[in-house]
Amino acid sequence: MTAMNVVHMRVKPGQEAEYVRLHRELDVRAMPGARNFWLVRSGERSFIVVAEWDSLDALAAARPTMIANLDRLRPILEDLGGGRGLTEPWSGEVALHVQV
Repeated sequence: MTAMNVVHMRVKPGQEAEYVRLHRELDVRAMPGARNFWLVRSGERSFIVVAEWDSLDALAAARPTMIANLDRLRPILEDLGGGRGLTEPWSGEVALHVQV
């Protein structure tokens, strides 16, 4: 069953272009089971990463690569506050997909 992960992050002032560049360098195609990847600008310095996977197992297998990419991002990320840390991640199986 299709799985998705969504991660909210906020970059430090002036680091937006670097953040996009680092994601552009991430080879999503090298992660087995990855279908689609989006980087969404959700505010002035806020971004949401959205990825679609063949399954939760494929998503779990890609975690080491995703964590390695996060390690590259950490210096330019800002704490989200409220005890959330640098990222606010969510993942799960798709319950409904409406294609238009």
